[in-house]
Amino acid sequence: MTAAGPIVHATDFSAASRPAFREALSLARRRRAPLLIVHVVSPLVQVPEATIVSPPTYARFVEAAEAGARARLRRLVDRAREAGVRASGVVLRGIPHEAIVQEARRRRARTIVIGTHGRSGLPRLLIGSVAARILAHARCPVLTVRAPAGRRAAP
Repeated sequence: MTAAGPIVHATDFSAASRPAFREALSLARRRRAPLLIVHVVSPLVQVPEATIVSPPTYARFVEAAEAGARARLRRLVDRAREAGVRASGVVLRGIPHEAIVQEARRRRARTIVIGTHGRSGLPRLLIGSVAARILAHARCPVLTVRAPAGRRAAP
């Protein structure tokens, strides 16, 4: 882990990510570190025998998702810069926890900051936890920020 590495904030743009964004900003400011805001577009998996959409239509869906994510990231980057933090954003493709951990390693991140929806029980079992998977695989410290009860996403 290098002292010059960024603070990585992984966001899914949900209400649960907002407190984590504020914490990432604060941490980047205190450490005088750059902030890298990451969003992962997770393409739909299609079974070849049961194609739901044609390849060109599928490509347009993915492109639209990435364009929307880039626009939302720009707004977060602008907010970070207005707060006096050196910030950039990147949209990745893949399985969220894998893409986030790979990017953090590649950038030699100091810390990953991620929000958690606070799911438990059956919803967590069925949906899984990106935060838990990042905790299990990251080489750098991971700060999870739980959203207040009124802001958590529905299971």
